[in-house]
Amino acid sequence: MMDKSAQLEVMLCDGLPPPEKTPDIYQHLLPNLFFPVPFPVGLEPYTRAVWEALGIKLNYRHPQNAEDLSRGESVFSVSSADSFVEREPTSWEWIQEATPTRRDILRWAYNLFPFVHWIDRYNTIWLTGDLIAGITVGAVVVPQSMAYAKLAELSPEFGLYSSFMGVLIYWFFATSKDITIGPVAVMSTVTGNIVKKAADVRPDIPGHVVASALAVVAGAIICFLGLIRAGRIVEFISLAAISAFMTGSAINIAVGQVPALMGITGFSNRDSTYKVVINTLKHLDGSERDAAMGLSALIFLYLIRYFCTLGARKIPHRSKMFFFLSTLRTAFIILLYTMISWLVNRHHREKSERLFQILGTIPRGFQNAAVPTVTKSVIDLFTDELPASVIVLLIEHIAIAKSFGRVNNYSIDPSQEMVAIGVTNLLGPFLGAYPATGSFSRTAIKSKAGVRTPFAGVITALVVLLAIYALTAVFFYIPSSVLSAVIIHAVGDLVTPPNTLYQFWRVSPLEVVIFFAGVFVTIFSNIENGVYTTVSISAAMLLFRVLYARGRFLGKVKVHSVIGDHVLGGDSKFSNAALESRDPERSVRNIFLPLDNGDGSNPDIQPEPPYPGIFIYRFSEGYNFPNANHYLDHMLDSVFRQTRRTNPDSFPKLGDRPWNDPGPRRGRTEEDHSNRPTLKAIILDFSSVNNVDVTSVQHLIDVRNQLDRYAAPDKVDWHLACINNRWTKRALASAGFGYPTPRSEADMVQRWKPIFSVAEIGGQASAAAAAEYRENERELKRQRTEEQERSSLNKGEAIPHENAAESKTSDFAQKIATSKAYASGVGARVAVVQGLNRPLFHVDLTSALQSAITNAERSGDSEPKGAGTNTV
Repeated sequence: MMDKSAQLEVMLCDGLPPPEKTPDIYQHLLPNLFFPVPFPVGLEPYTRAVWEALGIKLNYRHPQNAEDLSRGESVFSVSSADSFVEREPTSWEWIQEATPTRRDILRWAYNLFPFVHWIDRYNTIWLTGDLIAGITVGAVVVPQSMAYAKLAELSPEFGLYSSFMGVLIYWFFATSKDITIGPVAVMSTVTGNIVKKAADVRPDIPGHVVASALAVVAGAIICFLGLIRAGRIVEFISLAAISAFMTGSAINIAVGQVPALMGITGFSNRDSTYKVVINTLKHLDGSERDAAMGLSALIFLYLIRYFCTLGARKIPHRSKMFFFLSTLRTAFIILLYTMISWLVNRHHREKSERLFQILGTIPRGFQNAAVPTVTKSVIDLFTDELPASVIVLLIEHIAIAKSFGRVNNYSIDPSQEMVAIGVTNLLGPFLGAYPATGSFSRTAIKSKAGVRTPFAGVITALVVLLAIYALTAVFFYIPSSVLSAVIIHAVGDLVTPPNTLYQFWRVSPLEVVIFFAGVFVTIFSNIENGVYTTVSISAAMLLFRVLYARGRFLGKVKVHSVIGDHVLGGDSKFSNAALESRDPERSVRNIFLPLDNGDGSNPDIQPEPPYPGIFIYRFSEGYNFPNANHYLDHMLDSVFRQTRRTNPDSFPKLGDRPWNDPGPRRGRTEEDHSNRPTLKAIILDFSSVNNVDVTSVQHLIDVRNQLDRYAAPDKVDWHLACINNRWTKRALASAGFGYPTPRSEADMVQRWKPIFSVAEIGGQASAAAAAEYRENERELKRQRTEEQERSSLNKGEAIPHENAAESKTSDFAQKIATSKAYASGVGARVAVVQGLNRPLFHVDLTSALQSAITNAERSGDSEPKGAGTNTV
């Protein structure tokens, strides 16, 4: 006895009478094929009554009355192919998928501390690499952090505090072994602008209090984004925007340090970059002895790097030695000029007696450790700059982490990196730290030094801790101009080189415009406005591309594969029959190219139009509410220009014509379009569409109705190919797409020709067949072994038993030979790829075109066929 669903499938495949003539037991199943409404058996009348009382129309988007259609003369039936009725997704399924399970929550908590994934396998080889990298970075971060604290308008010790907390905390949450968190030039400059502004408004609040509060608030925001796994938000910031931000900031910082490098005073180096350049030139004659120290230090830094790079290139086997010498150049210059400063200033410790500016007294230990002051009055001082601060903390760190992850063959988790940045900035202010993030220069040094794990940060933290407690007396004599030279030298690497800009131009010229816009705004305004400009223009460019996305009309091209000098499937002397017989599927195949060759394909190859009155249209950049109207306007314009109305007498009177199609002027005849075909079908390629929305689907409905009026009394069939999302199928099906439109109200039960794509689910190449083959071989071997054992035990009856064994073995071998593992591909079991309940949803463009042409020819149209009508 066949169950209800199986009987229903037979009815649908074999073209049985319409639903109103079928037994009542099927009535509750039929609507669910087209609209999956959960009607419990026996409760349908009550459920329908409730919906009708609420004014809900089940068939509101179902003008075709598809339940009145029969399947027609389908080639495959339940006897030759496995039927498949695709089940649509439900809201409850979406809720279940979106709701985290207990296992998901435990995995989320486990992944919050990535170090537990590898710490139990830590070994001495890893420790050796981490020691070398940690000490190397520590020698760099100490002088850099003190220099960057100057940018933040803070005392040098606050840079050491930030460095210590950054490298100490990060390794607990790190998904990158290379990143070094601490003070950076750009964030320090942004912090300095905030501190300077706060000092003008509230001079009673110390600058380090404002900086610590900024770190707490920004860190809390970033940590929250990371905990909810919103790390992908940084993907909205393009590489061109990041490069512009880094280049503009580097120029801004370098120019701002020139007055300190030269010992020039009398104006603010926090003004716009162009103003600082002008004022520096005006006061150039006011340079002091600081210029001799600063300029010579800057020159030595570049010379050391140049000769180390040259030495590594000339003597490759000593490249590691030259790398470490180059890396330690900053520490060497700081120590050298500190010694020179001590020699000339040891008898001039008073500020007024010093020959040039030096750092002065730096307190030993964590003298500013305290609970951060985060009050409304303090937060109000930096509310306007908070978005820029968060963006700067994020984009520099994530961009650097991704870059080094790709170089060293590992991937980072942006959300987890956000957690690391957030926790670092939340806890750092308790020891006096200000906002910190990933440093490009120190990360590059750490990577080249051979770091093995994030634990190298602990080694760096010990070096910084040693400096905080043991070297503060030495720091007293560090020249301020030398620190400015260190800053200028460090930020110089952030400037985008011309070759990179040229590559940007080759890839996307428009993004070069974005780059220069960001750089110019940063130079003529400030870093914050430069950040907003690049991000805003990038977002605008993305919206523009989505809004004005333009689809393409496709045509068919028959192509042959070429292997070596042999053309598969060709008739020329270069064809190779042996290769073709080995793999006939590669011989000839159809592909679909834009009719206008707009994709850059060979213009000598003219794609064939699919069929007179049939159009293939491909969406290029998704299909959603911003671009739906633009797509369909373009499609309609081309359709109207290449076809004619099915009924030329649809407007018998002048007054019947619409105002936007008034017809010819008086005394003129209407243009003859009789040579054009009538519209028969539209094929939409959804390969680039992942989701649709109410607006985009409503546009499709409106266009469908418009074209049905244009083709009246015929109807236009809509074939949709390559739909790769179940929810998209559900949305389109609820709008009436996916099954054919009845040609007339009088013939609702029209028989039509469905074409489905089927695939083998058996045969010699299937996994099931291979498994059965192995099982059969084992069974055959086992039976042979048993028979041999029996014959050895009963030698007197060996011949009868051998005959019996041979008989049993031959019977079993015959079963194996007839099993599906040994079956030929001709008799293989097949099943439809997509659901029978949506016959106009196709797996690819070829099946969509085959279906459209077949049903267009069956419609009885006597128009002459054009190019491409005799092949599919």
